[in-house]
Amino acid sequence: MSLDEFRTLVARHVRPDWTTAIDGVLISKVDRPDPPAPSMSGTVLAVIAQGAKRLALGERVFEYGPGQYLVASVDLPVTGQFTQADAEEPALGFGLTLEPSAVAELLLQAGPGDTPRAGGGTPSGIAVSDATPALLDAVVRLLRLLDEPRDRAVLAPLFKREILWRLITSDQGATVRQLGLADSSLSHVSRAVRWIREHYAQPFRVEDVARQSGMSVSAFYRNFQAVTAMSPIQFQKQIRLQEARLLLATHPGDITAVGHRVGYDNPSQFSREYRRQFGAPPSRDAARLQSTLRTPAGALP
Repeated sequence: MSLDEFRTLVARHVRPDWTTAIDGVLISKVDRPDPPAPSMSGTVLAVIAQGAKRLALGERVFEYGPGQYLVASVDLPVTGQFTQADAEEPALGFGLTLEPSAVAELLLQAGPGDTPRAGGGTPSGIAVSDATPALLDAVVRLLRLLDEPRDRAVLAPLFKREILWRLITSDQGATVRQLGLADSSLSHVSRAVRWIREHYAQPFRVEDVARQSGMSVSAFYRNFQAVTAMSPIQFQKQIRLQEARLLLATHPGDITAVGHRVGYDNPSQFSREYRRQFGAPPSRDAARLQSTLRTPAGALP
């Protein structure tokens, strides 16, 4: 019953821009399969009510469908596409932004033994699992508030906390819990990710970023790869190319200048790596973007 009501609520309240009256909650509807599109994942929980989606992070591929969720604990460059969606049965989904402060607050309130024992190693920044009935029920109760504006201000924060707690104690709880731990390996990698995103056009030494993140070089390489499925240099290239594509959507005739702006001094290298990433050279892809501009496919279902 929760999944049926989930679908009904999303279909009834979806807006063209995917926003809702509840802060941090997005709902989506897509009525056709789409080609793979790059975006940033955000730090989110995404639950599918209907349809299916595929998300690629480096060499890792995640697929999820009705009653399944994806959680992203680091804002990562991903490529996503809806694989099951049509006019009669559109893809429908729910997204909730995950805040590190909210995770930390719940972890502080939890009693000894209330959270599962952490496993070894650094968890991936993205994971997929089946949603438990308790998690789906909490999502549905949050969405019901879209029909109950009087109750929204009081109950929405409570239902969000319940959803977060269900995640913290779920199969993928280790990924979510590290989001709220200031000294976790994931938090150290997150600092590096933010630095690279803010300085993506600049060359850098991995040793310097590792030191800024508070890790040894060997530990930094190992944990960065575990979380992002990429090396730091590969990550920087992904960010550069995604930023270039966004710029080309508005400046399609300025290929060389766009390449230089995102950090490529060699136009041939820029064109070669861009084509490898997006399947077409910058000029052709820019023209295609002009004719097909629409909401990008990120981690949200």
